[in-house]
Amino acid sequence: APGTMSGSGSEEPQPSEAADDPQQEADKDWAAAKAFYDNLVTQKARPPKPQNAITVAVSSRALFNLVEEQQIYEEQGLEKYVEYQQNNENVILKPGPAFYFVKALEHVNARLLELYPDDEERFDIVLMTNNHAQVGVRLINSINHYGLTIERFCMTGGESPIGYLTAYLTNLYLSADSDKVQEAIEAGIASATMFTANKDVDYSDTQLRVAFDGDAVIFSDESEQIYKEQGLDRFFEHEQLNENKPLAQGPLKGFLEDLGKLQKKFYAKNERLNCPIRTYLVTARSAASSGARVLKTLRSWGLEIDEALFLAGAPKGPILVKIRPHIFFDDQMFHIEGAQKLGTIAAHVPYGVAQKYQK
Repeated sequence: APGTMSGSGSEEPQPSEAADDPQQEADKDWAAAKAFYDNLVTQKARPPKPQNAITVAVSSRALFNLVEEQQIYEEQGLEKYVEYQQNNENVILKPGPAFYFVKALEHVNARLLELYPDDEERFDIVLMTNNHAQVGVRLINSINHYGLTIERFCMTGGESPIGYLTAYLTNLYLSADSDKVQEAIEAGIASATMFTANKDVDYSDTQLRVAFDGDAVIFSDESEQIYKEQGLDRFFEHEQLNENKPLAQGPLKGFLEDLGKLQKKFYAKNERLNCPIRTYLVTARSAASSGARVLKTLRSWGLEIDEALFLAGAPKGPILVKIRPHIFFDDQMFHIEGAQKLGTIAAHVPYGVAQKYQK
């Protein structure tokens, strides 16, 4: 009987066994390979399936500081750039604007795995770069040096990564290349261009903090259009008239929703006070004149935001210094630059009517 085989492989198969279903044999081989892999990599969780994961795709220039290398590429061309990267593949790259955000995502993953060891609903960080494969060794060395868990790489050798973003069911794409980000937004993928802060600040290593602007980021730009075209008084009037009509969704609504889903997993284990995710709405709206519509829209979507800060046109930079988010999303470069000056890592979402008014 099959159950009495010693597993040494020395027995001759009987004719009846040789005629076994090939699919059954393939399944056995797959199970054996999986068992071997699981024993081999005990301390590392395997990457989740893309349909279960919250996939965050990060470009190499967002993850690492490649300013010097980019200069070589622009001034001396691709061949010199590749040669430089290969000659320096054991020189570890310094952190880029998305680095601490990625580290915070990984901390959330570690906490989720403690509470839900068999659940795949967690962040999966993918390195999505139009670098050439020859640069891969330096990127791998740097990722391993910092102990980051980034298993999936797409190195597109100069081609656009947008098709791969779609294939991976990407929930958020961060890049230093504004053209790629624009292309991703147009393809319906939540996306932002990363900017390095002008000062070093300390970021929480126990709590992921994500700050969002409201209009044209979490919400559509419908109200912003009225403000830009008809002025502030007409905007206030419009918001009060439409207070009970939810705003349409903006490009980052889905990512806020993803964060909320993960927060609920912590709440379900009585970890609300110790939740490693905190979300902030930082909006130039004023609470009394146009805040109710925003809060009622979030409520109608079944979404919570931990802190809502209505600044009534005051600059956002000083408030962001207090929050110290790992990332702050805004659709207006004016706010991005103000945040940057005071040490906040900001991400520009090129969406909506404000793009016409950029410098």
